[in-house]
Amino acid sequence: MDSNILLELSNQYGCPIYVYDGNKIESQFARLSNAFAGVKHLRINYAVKALSNISILKLLKKSGSGLDTVSIQEVLLGLEAGFEPEKIMFTPNGVSMEEIEEVAKLGVHINIDNLSVLEQFGHKHPNIPVCIRINPHVMAGGNSNISVGHIDSKFGISIHQTPHILRIIENTKMTVNGIHMHTGSDILDIEVFLYASEILFETAKQFKDLEFIDFGSGFKVPYKAGDLETDIEELGEKLTTKFNAFCKDYGKELTLVFEPGKFLVSESGYFLAKVNVVKQTTSTVFAQIDSGFNHLIRPMFYNSYHHIENISNTEGKERYYSVVGYICETDTFANNRRIKEISEGDILCFRNAGAYCFSMASNYNSRYKPAEVLYYNNESYLIRKAETFKDLLKNQIIVEL
Repeated sequence: MDSNILLELSNQYGCPIYVYDGNKIESQFARLSNAFAGVKHLRINYAVKALSNISILKLLKKSGSGLDTVSIQEVLLGLEAGFEPEKIMFTPNGVSMEEIEEVAKLGVHINIDNLSVLEQFGHKHPNIPVCIRINPHVMAGGNSNISVGHIDSKFGISIHQTPHILRIIENTKMTVNGIHMHTGSDILDIEVFLYASEILFETAKQFKDLEFIDFGSGFKVPYKAGDLETDIEELGEKLTTKFNAFCKDYGKELTLVFEPGKFLVSESGYFLAKVNVVKQTTSTVFAQIDSGFNHLIRPMFYNSYHHIENISNTEGKERYYSVVGYICETDTFANNRRIKEISEGDILCFRNAGAYCFSMASNYNSRYKPAEVLYYNNESYLIRKAETFKDLLKNQIIVEL
């Protein structure tokens, strides 16, 4: 998005604020769809956890997306946004059987990643088809916290436990109509992805009633100019060939499923914050903004990179700044980063703020969560109000002592 538009939005709605480019979300969805145009049946399930604002969900529904959910609350958001239950996949981890059964009552497809849960569910509900999440034991992802397919991961049922799965299916007479894997996020090397897909194909041959294979996601997006990203087009070409060959051998046209989150919304997002103070120390110049890791935790949590621009001074001379927040702990967004000269009152723009940014925000330090704005077809829409003091008190119960 143009810096002038972002600056206008910051003036109109105030800071700090999240802005999402709806047209970018649509173009990313189209790019992924086009990369797999050679597959007869393709389904893209957006991973709600990345950005769960209901207006964003409605926009993705308009594009033809389904949903990947990990909690009953995300399921309910999807239903509220107008998604049909059969277009929603529920892939929990470590939740109670009660939650799984509540979701099943809603008609949503269940993805099970635990032998105990599979057996319990199969005995109680043998007539409800389920998907099974396999752990392929492949280490993939840009950070240990987001690599979820390796042997020590809590996610999925080990491929070495496939005989146990088959025995449960035989004993319960349940139907497994899908098989799924997700190895991690920020996968750059598509050969790793293709290697894991071969493991999934080999495992899938042992299940006779499949209707779809879900390859998860984890595609890497660029975080700065010249940054590397997953070559979706090359992956599409190579995986399409493998998938179509598998379907021919399997004797049935299956549906190919992906569940992208970051790929669809990361680059659409911009986080805008105002500079409160420019503080010179003996070794560093700090740009201290009216936000902190309560609004954008990824740099502190994952050591993630967000490109930062001074949209108030786009033609200025570059200087080195450490951009920090107002939380009373180490609260650093960037160390010694080259940014156009910053003055107090300037607006800084953090890019790639669409995925896992607002959705991980909190009220730490009793700060308010910011507003969210959707910019779509040259129009802006306030899609979440900034919180107020009343919101902090909303669910508190004051006891007279």
